[in-house]
Amino acid sequence: MTGIEQIGPRLRVARQERGLTLDELATRAGMSASTLSRLEAGKRQASLELLLPLTRQLGIRIDDLVPDESPDPRVRRPSVTRHGHIVAPLTRESSPVQTYKVTFPPMDAAPTPRVHDGFEWFYVLSGRVRLILGEQELELGAGEAAEFDTRVPHSISAVGSRPAELISIFNAAGERMHTRVAAD
Repeated sequence: MTGIEQIGPRLRVARQERGLTLDELATRAGMSASTLSRLEAGKRQASLELLLPLTRQLGIRIDDLVPDESPDPRVRRPSVTRHGHIVAPLTRESSPVQTYKVTFPPMDAAPTPRVHDGFEWFYVLSGRVRLILGEQELELGAGEAAEFDTRVPHSISAVGSRPAELISIFNAAGERMHTRVAAD
């Protein structure tokens, strides 16, 4: 099925996901239910005149109805600064596993350990990293990696006078922010 042939079925799925009947969506978009039915069945050619009011009512873009035959593989999410760390997303927001490049500024003392659901893996690209994991305090350098259950109280920080860069991977539960301070 070509991209154009997928418009009708994708339109139907978008309508059904929102719990709308043919009549409801057609009325909101200012067209007859039979026109919408024929469009969804592929018996009517899609035009901008028909698609624009439908996509507005469904809260989607026309691009969502026509898949790109060769999607752009680049990840275009901006870096953010959180708690002094520069966090650069390396995966799409919809990816089941989230990967980030994180730059930690140097710190004299380790931050308070925190816990959250999930699992984390990281790889040190440059600098030195202090990992507090439960009762352990470990120091890792470039080329070293760690993986751990994030329900164990943990904190990560740069050691020394330079920032540390690492690649960090979280499963779906672990991507949530460190929300709870570990109990004393």
